[in-house]
Amino acid sequence: MADQSELDAQILNDVADALIYSDRSGTITRWNRASTALFGFTAEEALGQNLDLIIPEHLRPAHWKGFEAALASGAMKLAGRPTLTRALHKSGRKLYIEMTFALVRDAGGLVQGSAAMARDVTERVERERAAKASRN
Repeated sequence: MADQSELDAQILNDVADALIYSDRSGTITRWNRASTALFGFTAEEALGQNLDLIIPEHLRPAHWKGFEAALASGAMKLAGRPTLTRALHKSGRKLYIEMTFALVRDAGGLVQGSAAMARDVTERVERERAAKASRN
């Protein structure tokens, strides 16, 4: 049987949702298989890169404002609540994704970084918009 840290790593790698962890500087340090499937970047391409890799340019100022505020206050406005946003695929295509966020703390309670779970909801959003447009 694998030790607990190996098992934890395997679970995180095998979950269906994309898991992205970034340190306090916004550098991606964890990237699971579902992240590769969703965003198109392999772990080798994503690890060590800034989160801007997957954030559309027009959303970056708001993202970084919220990221810095969360690090400074130790609290996230959207903590645990799914939020709909846009993201970039490696191909340049913009995706609609639903994300949840959490601050990750060390044993002493100091914020070390941020974890995000994401899933592609592009088809759902486009279906809903098409249905709404056909009613108008």
